Parts: sequence; structure tokens; C-alpha cells
Amino acid sequence: MNQFDVIVVGAGTSGMMAAIAAAKADSRTLLIEKNKRVGKKLLLTGGGRCNVTNNRPADEIIAHIPGNGKFLYSAFSQFTNYDIMEFFESNGVHLKEEDHGRMFPVTDRSKTIVDALKQQLEQLQVTFFTEAKVEKLLHKEQQIIGVALADQKVYAPCVILTTGGRTYPSTGSTGDGYRLAKRLGHSITPLYATESPIISNDSFILNKTLQGLSLQDVSLAVLNAKGREIVSHQMDLLFTHFGLSGPAALRCSSFVNQELTKHDQQPVTLSLDIFPEKTEGQLKQELLSRISAQPEKSAKNAFKNIVPERLLDYLIDELQWNQLSAKQLTEKQLEQFISCVKAFKITAAKTLPIEKSFVTGGGISLKEVQPKTMESKLVQGLFFAGELLDINGYTGGYNVTAAFVTGHVAGTHAAEVASYTYFPPQEN
Repeated sequence: MNQFDVIVVGAGTSGMMAAIAAAKADSRTLLIEKNKRVGKKLLLTGGGRCNVTNNRPADEIIAHIPGNGKFLYSAFSQFTNYDIMEFFESNGVHLKEEDHGRMFPVTDRSKTIVDALKQQLEQLQVTFFTEAKVEKLLHKEQQIIGVALADQKVYAPCVILTTGGRTYPSTGSTGDGYRLAKRLGHSITPLYATESPIISNDSFILNKTLQGLSLQDVSLAVLNAKGREIVSHQMDLLFTHFGLSGPAALRCSSFVNQELTKHDQQPVTLSLDIFPEKTEGQLKQELLSRISAQPEKSAKNAFKNIVPERLLDYLIDELQWNQLSAKQLTEKQLEQFISCVKAFKITAAKTLPIEKSFVTGGGISLKEVQPKTMESKLVQGLFFAGELLDINGYTGGYNVTAAFVTGHVAGTHAAEVASYTYFPPQEN
């Protein structure tokens, strides 16, 4: 049979949920995947444990999707993160909550999530085409009529594109959906890496002075060209051989890339506050107290353990305090030290490329997509879901949530449109 009600292209997070939603609405559904197996990228999420969603109110979820999260309000009114949890629990997958509301299967295995989705697809009698690549979308005037594979054409009044972004190309995310949509007149906003480690050419990075140093609960800010803060995140941070990684760096990366684009790839300044919970005044009192208690000790020994030893060594060298005792430090020198630990400047040259990042920023322009249905405003019967859309969130289950939600909404509405679209039998 080469005729269906709904065809879903791409069997990732959003694609599997879209196919399930369409099939539940009694649509004859076909799911096309170019890999041998479904859910290849989903198996990698959450470090292979699958951070399947986040247990936070919808407003908070959307606030953690800085890339056009507000577009999702209509979709969230139809299907939420709590519906995602209910879906898995009702299909025998028990979930547990970890820090910051992150939800994982109790098995700690992504395969548990993928297997549950696949089992549901099979129960709903969704047809699978694996190792099959869609070459182009078939349309008659401004109406979708199907897809063309290398060896055949398959017809349907509704097609949902869920081919993902360009991260992890080994999983099949190679930008196919952008090309397919563009041929039908859709605009693609510039693609950029998000949730990506940051590369710096600062001397202390190139010299690997702080490589491997991990800082807990610090605040990292991205500054604009005028030195004003664009965004800041208080989380953990890791210095690497090439720059910065860890949650704080990942969350700042999309803003770094946007600033680089705005200013012709000129380096972006980051400001690190190692003591976000202390004011400069409180820190000064702490330093004065240490000096008062140990005036004869070297500045380095007096300030021991106030920050990790390697960082303190670096700061002492930078400030040229190696020969100074605690009592010799002037007020101006104390203020310099406080400035170093409250506003440690790091220069971001770029991030890792999209292919080595967690999430793709940019995508199908949302101006051309109906927020209530995920249907194209340009081509009837064409729907989008998941990372292909110009929507991106922070790590912590937010991107997977957006994928499941948009997939469910697209699948539900595609089935509805297919049910009332007159679609005569097509010939090969």
C-alpha cells in the first residue's frame, strides 16, 4: 500500500510522538526513518540515561527555552510535560525526579524510553519504513500529496517533518528537513550551536593553567559590546583545554553565538563571579579578617582555600603578589583581588560547531508555522515538529519536552486535517 493519511518523516523524539498521536486519532500512519533503527539520537540524551522531561510548571519550562519558547504556549495548552510523564507511566515506564526537576526512567537507560515509544507505535499499527530517505516532498499547487523516496512515491494529504537539526550528524541529523522545507518556499533562520562548550584563546586557556578545574555554583555572564550583561547563569563550570564547559557555559553558548553573529565574529566577553552569593563588601570584610588573623603570612597563605589552589596561584601571579605578606596588601590591591573573583573576564572566540553541540539553534521560521497546530502557513498538509523548528532550550529535559509536545500537537492536528481532506487515490 502506498497511500496513508499521515506520513511522518524522521523517527526521533518528535517523530515517534507525532506518529503515535496521529495513529491514536485513527489515521493510517507511516513513519519513515533513514537509519536502521528508530530513536537513535534519543538513546544518547541525558548521558545515555534519557532526561525525558522536566517536572516544572509550564511557565517555568517555557522560561528555560530561550530560543522562542513563547511560541509553545498554545501547544502547551494541549499537551504538557505532565502529559509526557503520564504517557510513559501508563506504558509501564516509571520515572524518577533528580536535581532541577529533571525526569529520568528509573532504569537509568535511554533504551527503556525508546522501547516504550516503539512498542506503542507497533500496538497502534503504525507502518515503518527504515533505511529510507525522503528525496522530496510531493505537492500539487499549495497542497501536500506525499513524499518521494529513492525507489517509490508514497501518498498522503498530510506530511509531518521531524528530521531534527544538525547536531550529532552520525544519528542522521544532517539538515535534510531544512532542504525539503526550503524547496516548498519555507525560510530557514540562521543555524547556530547552542548548549555547546565555549572556545577561548586567552593565554591561561592556551597554557592550560586551569585545565580540569571545576567550580561549583558560580555565575557566568555574557556581556554585550558595551559591557552590559545580556544573560547570566548560576551553575557549575569546568575549565577545559580549549575553554569552558559545564552547565553554566552550555547555557551561555547560544548567547555567545548570537553576539558573534551580530558583531562580525568579534570575540565576546564573559564575566565570571566566583562568589555570586556574596557582595563585594562582604568579601572585603572576609579578606580583612584573614589579614588581621595572619598578618605575617604570605598573601597566598592568608587567602588559602578562599578559592581552589590553582586558581589562587594564578591570581597571585597575575596580581604580582608573590613577594607580599598579608599586612602589606593595600586597599587598592584588595579591590583588585575582589574584582578578579567577582568579575573574572574570559574572552569567548567561538563555541564548538553545531555538529559537536547538543542542540541546533535556528531552523524553520516560526512566522511561517501555525502555533496551535504546527501546520505550515504556506503549504496545506505540511507540519513541523521538534528541533527542525526555530526553537531551542537549555539542557535539563527542556528540548526533549519541546520535541514531545510539538510532535504530539502536529500528529493530532495532521490526523484531523487528513480526516476531512478530500484525497482521491493516487497513482505511482
